[in-house]
Amino acid sequence: MSEVQPKSEKQEDAEAAVDNFRKDLGPFVVAAETTRMAMLFTDAKAPGDPIVYANDSFLKLTGYDRNEALGQSFNSLLEQRVDPEVIEKIKSEFEKSENHDNNLDIDYNRKDGSTLFVSVFISPVRDESGQVMQHFVSFIDITKHKEAQEKSKMFIDELNHRVKNTLATVQAIVWQSFKKSSDTHIVRESIDSRLFALSRSHDLLTREHWNGVSFRDLVNEVLEPFGVAGDGAARFVIAGRNVRISPQTALALGVALNELATNALKYGALSNEAGCVLIEWAVAPMPAGNRLIIRWQEKDGPTVAPPSRKGFGSQVIERGLCHELAGTVHLDFPEEGAVCTIDIPAPDRAHVE
Repeated sequence: MSEVQPKSEKQEDAEAAVDNFRKDLGPFVVAAETTRMAMLFTDAKAPGDPIVYANDSFLKLTGYDRNEALGQSFNSLLEQRVDPEVIEKIKSEFEKSENHDNNLDIDYNRKDGSTLFVSVFISPVRDESGQVMQHFVSFIDITKHKEAQEKSKMFIDELNHRVKNTLATVQAIVWQSFKKSSDTHIVRESIDSRLFALSRSHDLLTREHWNGVSFRDLVNEVLEPFGVAGDGAARFVIAGRNVRISPQTALALGVALNELATNALKYGALSNEAGCVLIEWAVAPMPAGNRLIIRWQEKDGPTVAPPSRKGFGSQVIERGLCHELAGTVHLDFPEEGAVCTIDIPAPDRAHVE
């Protein structure tokens, strides 16, 4: 049976101080012991403001045993766990003789080293003559609030990044539309079509909370105005295992799919009654990283001839996929129908269903 260690002089002094404290503030101590708010009192008359009372909520919050806390200065529990600048602020709060109106929000490591954020309020307790006898210290755990703030900041930063990318795409669409034609009707039609496709991609991403989307869902969303899910569904053959793609990839591919479908509706397989479009994709393992290969192939439309110059649609596709996604685009125009092969980096650890 292990021998019970005698109490140190420091522990005995601390316990005596607690007994005296309980006698002085008996009813208040009872209330402090039952509250969920972490609280402690220090002896303002003793050097270093040693802790003379700590309620169970404080001990639970910080991980200390009562015997470890009593008799210690509050700062001694913070040393080597909190930024030295914060410790100096706390020291200055204890040294003030007037009432305190401000809380100190600090990040603090528990005894086990885990981090929490607390809002600390320090206030002097006076006797009848006005002399400061104790300091009352209360703590509110604001860890979840701080984490929510950090998430909010990350969301705002990400939103700002997305908005800038979207505005850059819109700017390119408008500039290229005016560059290619001086007819305001044609320009407006060109801009409206592309912005509508961009908005449909945005809608899909918003429904998915901007955590990425299924490529199959993107195809259905962007091509819905072209009949992919309605009366014209038979004119589309869609083949490929489901792959989730990032928001940036979805926006670029959404614009590209709209360009291909618009071109097919004007000049290609969707411009007559018999033509159809095959859309297929697969993730291809490569030594430098997996690639997502997408193929758009038209057939049974009017006879196709290679264009004499690169059109705006081709430029939009190449700008979005080559520049923004570090991909490659091959546009071929055999007589039986246009073929577009898109090769872009697959998402890290691409989720394939």
